Amino acid sequence: MTIDQHQSDVLIIGSGASGLSLALQLAGHAHVAVISKADVKEGATFYAQGGVSAVLDAEDSVESHINDTIDTGCGLCKSDVVEFVVENGRKSIGWLIDLGVNFTRLPESDGQEFHLHQEGGHSHRRVLHAADSTGKAIESTLENRTRAHSNIELFEFHTSLDLISRDGRCVGAYVYDQVNDRVRVFRSRCTVLATGGAGKVYLYTSNPDICTGDGIAMAWRAGCRVANMEFVQFHPTCLYHQEAKSFLISEALRGEGAQLLLPDGSRFMEKFDARGELAPRDVVARAIDHEMKRLGSDYVYLDISHRGEDFVIDHFPAIYARCIQYGFDLTREAIPVVPAAHYTCGGVVIDKNGRTDVEALYAIGEVSYSGLHGANRMASNSLLECVVFAHAAYKDIRRNLDHAAPLPSLPEWDESQVADSDEEVVVSHNWDEIRRFMWDYVGIVRTDKRLQRAKHRIRLLQDEIYEYYGNFRINNDLIELRNLSLVADLIIESALRRKESRGLHYTLDYPAPDPGVPARDTVLQPE
Repeated sequence: MTIDQHQSDVLIIGSGASGLSLALQLAGHAHVAVISKADVKEGATFYAQGGVSAVLDAEDSVESHINDTIDTGCGLCKSDVVEFVVENGRKSIGWLIDLGVNFTRLPESDGQEFHLHQEGGHSHRRVLHAADSTGKAIESTLENRTRAHSNIELFEFHTSLDLISRDGRCVGAYVYDQVNDRVRVFRSRCTVLATGGAGKVYLYTSNPDICTGDGIAMAWRAGCRVANMEFVQFHPTCLYHQEAKSFLISEALRGEGAQLLLPDGSRFMEKFDARGELAPRDVVARAIDHEMKRLGSDYVYLDISHRGEDFVIDHFPAIYARCIQYGFDLTREAIPVVPAAHYTCGGVVIDKNGRTDVEALYAIGEVSYSGLHGANRMASNSLLECVVFAHAAYKDIRRNLDHAAPLPSLPEWDESQVADSDEEVVVSHNWDEIRRFMWDYVGIVRTDKRLQRAKHRIRLLQDEIYEYYGNFRINNDLIELRNLSLVADLIIESALRRKESRGLHYTLDYPAPDPGVPARDTVLQPE
């Protein structure tokens, strides 16, 4: 065995809510290594504003949460998975509270009652939040607990390259150490993908820069199925400003009465859905897209100024402060907003324990396809999914660790046949081209002609990228570009296979659900 191989009981790739929740639960029973592509907190969890959904209000019910989720999922939610997640909601919230997450409480309460938001698709107030920075509160608490645990090793600024399998079983991963510019071998008896989504495949996204679909791409190359990649959720309201490239304006504003307006000040959502601004995100995003194209406008407006200065600042302090930085005052004016790629509803196929098709490989959180979200994710169900599936995977991994086969010796990464690149412009150019044609051809509204154009472009670019990857030493940008091109291909192929409009997949060629065929998943299998 070489001297630069790290060994752990469990290797967790990703450091958001799902990865750190799992690490903390496993750490009392196993040695855990956590791989983070950047600083631990630099992921989608930290920037989540809205909250985490659970049935906590006396007027709400588990049945109502289940029905809302299934209704929003447009016929593709797995009912047993929805029931499993929703029924474990209160317990998952309790675990986060016990860790120290400081959710917002009602001012008149005795310390036990929490303030709940209502967001699109929900029929009740059931979104628990920490002001308008819920993700920050959860991620910071998990990070502090993780750093303090002696049985967890954190490897920041490390990018996973590929999973390593032997005899059909995952035994670790090759990982690029960005600081020391070297590839290391991480051996493990069990490996977990918790890498988040793939929003950076699009030109405009609410996601942090690290969300390049790495886990989905690695799992596909390792032999895992992926499902429903055509269902990319576009958040309806990101701030439109040149310097605010990914600042999301929480759906909770619309839950508290914010209105979407055209440039002339008129409302338009009720023309598209009786629920108005509280319609599911796919409906709202398509409505905004329609009005922008009809008017030739780059944005529409969101207005909550009628709720008053004290209310806005008290409920949305972080969003208010950030808007002020960009020259907008939420308490006095409407702000320009535009849809942006936000959440990957498809992903690596898993069961209710988080198991993938490859032995000893798990996937949890946004990287996975569990069946919870169906064709459209209901707001704030994602953080709940992270915690519930982290606990499910913990129980399964703990049961199986004692029976895991001994780890084989693994070869180091071989760079003997490659050279340093003198054409870095190839990477940046291809990255930009992929994100632009994905936005233009595989965005909120699609057609077969646009998808075929995208398919042609991605295949040409993949040939160029893979040739480049095979001849030059890797770096972080090249790793991400390789994964980004693969995930783009999976999204395009999935979209071409769905000959109907359903949920987040809307095509002008087939503008309604297929009436003659039952709702079905789009499942892709590696050759």
